[in-house]
Amino acid sequence: MFIRKKRNKSGSVSIQILKKEKGKNILLATIGCSKNKNEINKLEIEAKNRMIDLNPQQTLSFISEEELIIEKFLKESHNPEVKNIGPELILGKIFNTIGLNEIKEELFKYIILARLTYPVSKLKTTEYLLQHYNINIEISSIYRFLDKFHKKYKSKVEDIVYQHSKKVLGKINIVFYDMTTLYFETEDEDDLRKIGFSKDGKFQCPQVMLGLLVGENGYPIAYDIYEGNTFEGHTIIPIIQQVQKRYNLPNPTVIADSGLLSKNNLENLSELKYKFILGARIKNEKECLKKEILEKSKDLKDKESFILTKEKKLRLIISYSEKRAKKDKHNREKGLIRLKQRIKSGKMTKENINNRGYNKFLTINNEIHVSLNESKIKEDEKWDGLKGYITNHKTFTAEEVIANYNHLWKIEKAFRISKSDLRIRPIFHRKKDRIEAHICIAFCAYAIYKELERQLEINKIDISPAKAIELSKTIFQIKFFLIEQQKYVNTFNKLSDLQEKLLKM
Repeated sequence: MFIRKKRNKSGSVSIQILKKEKGKNILLATIGCSKNKNEINKLEIEAKNRMIDLNPQQTLSFISEEELIIEKFLKESHNPEVKNIGPELILGKIFNTIGLNEIKEELFKYIILARLTYPVSKLKTTEYLLQHYNINIEISSIYRFLDKFHKKYKSKVEDIVYQHSKKVLGKINIVFYDMTTLYFETEDEDDLRKIGFSKDGKFQCPQVMLGLLVGENGYPIAYDIYEGNTFEGHTIIPIIQQVQKRYNLPNPTVIADSGLLSKNNLENLSELKYKFILGARIKNEKECLKKEILEKSKDLKDKESFILTKEKKLRLIISYSEKRAKKDKHNREKGLIRLKQRIKSGKMTKENINNRGYNKFLTINNEIHVSLNESKIKEDEKWDGLKGYITNHKTFTAEEVIANYNHLWKIEKAFRISKSDLRIRPIFHRKKDRIEAHICIAFCAYAIYKELERQLEINKIDISPAKAIELSKTIFQIKFFLIEQQKYVNTFNKLSDLQEKLLKM
């Protein structure tokens, strides 16, 4: 037994009850006909009830009129009012909590939510906004917004993010600094986009340098953009002084990797009375100091360390790690296998030999014969597991210096999040203002990502922020109209326990 909607020549629709018998449809009853959509819906409800009277032996579950309308809406509507509400409920709330809703420009919020949930080009972002938020916006409107963003909102946004990080951290007395490169899918250079040493391996593409300053646990403090061929060692002091002046911040302890290690940086940081912990290049030290390091490290056990005093009251901490030793050995052996294969194939020539990486183990005899230098390999083995740190901090113990430096991975994680999860690069913009707006939006998105990470930890929800964002994209709001009550009702799709926890969070 089933209900048929028969369309008549007059344009009306008849609601009929039929049953199939021996391959033929047999009409049991005509409930009525109408051209009015609401009347047709009511006739369908009446037909459902008449089916029980016509076949009392058939067991039917009781269905309310409202449920029938919902069922009809979901099954028969050609344009159901279904909205992906999860990102706005979860990430939008964090957007407001941080204070970014002080920027009274709705497009700003949706561009950031799109960067977190669907990080693509601005053109594809317009498609995403239409599909998931019912926001129909032209790409030209996004470009106009980016053009005015730098002048009108950038400074305010940076202040909001800084104040939120300060509120979370309580005080900022340690900062971590690092730089990365962001490349462009073009070959054209200009005043900002320059070809330089690429950390992404895109040496043929122009790039900009991004310097990022974060606090403990990777909370964002500030960033700056530099020309693509800038030497990173020249950037650390200006960005710290800029933040201090802007936010009246006392001199923090500065932690950075060995890329920032230069004689000028050490002298300037000391003269300006900054405490610092930098990664040391112990293999580049003077011969007498290298001999002392190797002699004293002979008896070091796992996670043990010692301190050497250098000129100008600098301390050099040397630590040993069995895990690092295994990694150093593994990497060297892997590199040597590649070198041997290239030598054997005859592809290794004088022209492509340099002193970078494992090429330092090569020797050229009689200008034509390339071979491995076994003595250099044995010399390199002596340094397996050793790591150096240089500091002017007088009160930190060796263990405290190492522990603080080890938090530097959090800024590396920040770059990894920005490059992979937020897909900050490649950058497709050409105008300087749009480039800076794009990076500032990614900076805001990273702040939301970090706050989401913190809230997940506070609420003991054991998933990553990336997983939480993916789950938010599966939370939908369904809007339907109750005919009997003449009102619209909103509801969610069926939620898992984890989705429920995210909404409660």
